[in-house]
Amino acid sequence: MQNHIVSKKHIAFLFAIFLTFICISPISADIPQLVKKGNGTQLIVDGKPFIMLAGETHNSSSSVLSYMNQLWPRLKALNVNTVLTPVTWEQFEPEEGKFDYTLIDGLIEQARENEMKLVILWFGSWKNGLSTYIPSWVKLNTERFPRSHGANGKTKDILTPLSSESRDADARAFAALMKRIKEIDGTQHTVIMMQVENEVGIQPEPRDMSPEATAAFNSEVPQELIKYLTKNRKQLHPEILRRWGKNGYKTTGTWPEVFGGSWEADEIFSAWTYAKYVQAVTAAGKKEYPLPMYVNAWLPDPNGQPHTWPSGGPVPNVLDIWRAAAPDIDCLAPDIYQPGFKWLCDEYTRNGNALMIPEAHRGEDAAARAYWAIGHGALCFAPFGIESLSEDHSIKDAYSLLEQAMPLITDAQGTDRMTALYWQDSKQEPKSDTISLGNWNIFYRYTEKGLPEGTRPGGIIIQSPDNTDEFYVIGQGIELGFRTKDKTGPQNCDILVSEMGHFEDGVFVTDLRLNGDEIASHSTNLYRTKIPINMNNAYLDPSKPRILRVSLYRYE
Repeated sequence: MQNHIVSKKHIAFLFAIFLTFICISPISADIPQLVKKGNGTQLIVDGKPFIMLAGETHNSSSSVLSYMNQLWPRLKALNVNTVLTPVTWEQFEPEEGKFDYTLIDGLIEQARENEMKLVILWFGSWKNGLSTYIPSWVKLNTERFPRSHGANGKTKDILTPLSSESRDADARAFAALMKRIKEIDGTQHTVIMMQVENEVGIQPEPRDMSPEATAAFNSEVPQELIKYLTKNRKQLHPEILRRWGKNGYKTTGTWPEVFGGSWEADEIFSAWTYAKYVQAVTAAGKKEYPLPMYVNAWLPDPNGQPHTWPSGGPVPNVLDIWRAAAPDIDCLAPDIYQPGFKWLCDEYTRNGNALMIPEAHRGEDAAARAYWAIGHGALCFAPFGIESLSEDHSIKDAYSLLEQAMPLITDAQGTDRMTALYWQDSKQEPKSDTISLGNWNIFYRYTEKGLPEGTRPGGIIIQSPDNTDEFYVIGQGIELGFRTKDKTGPQNCDILVSEMGHFEDGVFVTDLRLNGDEIASHSTNLYRTKIPINMNNAYLDPSKPRILRVSLYRYE
């Protein structure tokens, strides 16, 4: 009898737990998340890898739902699969403690209706280094929510990152936003990632110059940072290592004593204070709903002087400071508008940082940049002001081909079977060269013939997962020739089959079998696959990017 009674109690207890569990949260087990794969990182949405072929709207586009609703047809026409758009603190919490869900609910509903994903940009304490999107009740109370000071001693239109009152208010609002997203989207996963703040930092000063900030600057560097630098010394960015090493890699002392007395120490201090603030906001949001979260950076002008960009943001030389201060941030992301795109992509994949490009120049070279970024493992590529693009912009066709080939691309992510080409600067970079992929050396040559004005040559090359002698090529303005790296066996190499085609449900479908003029067989002793396929065939439209499948063979 006693055992029977215990069993009933156990059943009641387990049933109570079950009821509690199902009432706690509508989150499903497959919440969007970042997962390491090989030497890369993938965004997993609903159990599958997802690459954001994205666009970021203009800053005010999502401020009124009726205005935003007009943009979706243009975005669909551009083959965008993800939209990055703001939700601002001033609209979300117009009165302290009273949250307005109108915009976030409406944006999610509109995105679902148009079968797109969302990345929400939280314009909280800072946007482009200024505090213009904070609520009026924060703007008007400078005593409770203090501002940074400029070099002249006057206050600036920037919340100081040293204020716990501002930080906690921002964190509460962001947590409320994440709680709402979880409530209405925890099972459908329309929102797949979050940006916390926007291009934080201060300029032209290298840091907040208020008396409070100066006192903190002349205080001891936190041991939390010193321990991180010491533990990760071999992996640190060369610039941080140089600054720390100037005074002999000190492990105690003030910021000037440890990192030198120049503006370089000020920038490190600024990065630490901003990162600690953003970490608190991020952690509060993740406690409610732990979507992947990133912070973006206004990058230094390569030709500019110090302080011509917001000091304290996650620019390349202080990424280690941000990693030490803000472990809940999943990746640090560059907003790339200037030259040096390839170099910047390399800088933002150091030490395992996932490449995320939430803002990029929307010129005609955007398509080639997209090929390069995604071919090198990017989670996202997003031209800024996406709705400003015409429906015949080169990104439209590029996104169409990339979407078709998505299963092939995501399968190759994190492996050595995929690479990319991009003729970034015809004056500085060679027109032709050789790269290595798998067991093949690949000769490449760029051409601008037939491309629309401003469009740059570029593409992705993927070695087939099933056949090391087979490649898929996606792009435009490139010619490829192949030579074996294997010194055993036959050394003569040629194209066995070259096909132009498209993907349907992940399966390649041949649209045209290529030979003769279409593989340059008459021009050299190196048969080539090329896009444009034939400049003399107007029906094939040399201005369009293509997908090719190329099979190779060796013979005596």
